[in-house]
Amino acid sequence: MRGLRLFVRPIESGDREALSVFFKEESAVGGRRSAVEPPTPPGSPADCRLPTADCLPACGLLGKLLGDIVAVVSLEITGDAVNIEDVLVARELRRKWIGRVMMREVEQLAAKMERTRIVVDDARDAGEFFRRTGFQREGERWVRVVPQSQS
Repeated sequence: MRGLRLFVRPIESGDREALSVFFKEESAVGGRRSAVEPPTPPGSPADCRLPTADCLPACGLLGKLLGDIVAVVSLEITGDAVNIEDVLVARELRRKWIGRVMMREVEQLAAKMERTRIVVDDARDAGEFFRRTGFQREGERWVRVVPQSQS
């Protein structure tokens, strides 16, 4: 892992199969797979709260090491914020700064899109991770203010 560079890019429709494999592998490890769990969208299957082969993120970023997907951040873009719906880092690579790099990429995306905040509505058990990556508690949700560049 040391010395390798994480390649981060937007999720594309062609990623469907690779994402499906990644989610299956991570679910086979067992336990809760992601840091945050979004509410189930109306009209969706109940299992759609967790990414699966049938319910993949429509918008987000994926991180790759040596060509393999190792992290996924599912996003929703609103008028003034970028909402993080879900974060998943491969179990064997957790606590190696991959999640922090992904949050930095989300911040850069938000700044480019001129959004002022990054919001996590339900952090589940990942509150400490979000605190360490610059988020602050605002009631039940976590918020990180996006610094705007001076042009």
